[in-house]
Amino acid sequence: MIGVFDSGHGGLTVLRSFVDQLPTESFIYFGDHAAAPYGPRPSAEIVELTRRAVDHLFNQGCRLVVLACNTASAVSLRTLQQEWLPKAWPGRRILGVLVPTVEAITNVPWHIQRAPQLMEQRPRTVGIFATQKTVDSNAYVEEVLKRAPSIRILQQPCPDLASMIEAGADPLIVRPAIAGYVGNLMANLNGDTLEAVILGCTHYPLVAPIFRDLLPADTILLSQPAVTARGLKAYLHRRPEFRSAEKSYRKFMTTGDPKRVTALASRFFGEEVEFEAVADPYKVAL
Repeated sequence: MIGVFDSGHGGLTVLRSFVDQLPTESFIYFGDHAAAPYGPRPSAEIVELTRRAVDHLFNQGCRLVVLACNTASAVSLRTLQQEWLPKAWPGRRILGVLVPTVEAITNVPWHIQRAPQLMEQRPRTVGIFATQKTVDSNAYVEEVLKRAPSIRILQQPCPDLASMIEAGADPLIVRPAIAGYVGNLMANLNGDTLEAVILGCTHYPLVAPIFRDLLPADTILLSQPAVTARGLKAYLHRRPEFRSAEKSYRKFMTTGDPKRVTALASRFFGEEVEFEAVADPYKVAL
């Protein structure tokens, strides 16, 4: 059984790709809607909230958990993997959306921690639209430059965009906000060609057509859910012991109001789903 965690609905776009590419696997989705959004929170609080959520999923029987949240991945993943997981849950694994995204940008496997000396890399400019917290962590820039120092990364924070999408804001309101973010990034190109863009928040695929319309026609728009699903599929091929032993099924859990969460979830997942409440959202895994 595989756990999928996000602070809200955004991770459902990733889960959709997981289900499409790995239809025989079983998944539990856990959204910490009561504490969302994570972006404005202090880093230490994000780490602790993520730890509690992962712990809860492990207690539900998951042996592998994917952080389908860029903020949680950028801020929490390394700390949890290195400092908490080996002591609390030896033999379990935590993955995130950052790793497969960096691999897609650089075309360099994650296990290569420094740029290959003999690999010829042409200069490229890649844009990342993300939450303020993900941008502030600088995780994407640091990891990309280790592996492909010729790539120029332009990061553009998108304050409130995830919250607007989560709330189902009218496209007439969302589009001008995105136009401002795209305009800010384009103004910083300084004559470079924007070769590719990553929407570095799992909410953003729902407004990808707006980004596509506002970006240059020849700019490649990479799908983070699809990239992450390919990464998970490759991981399970290498580590088949983490495949689901149970018959394929899905379960959806939330720390928020399950009726409200359920009402919004189909927009993100692409089909009707039903969430159930975590009994005590502030005492899971204490």
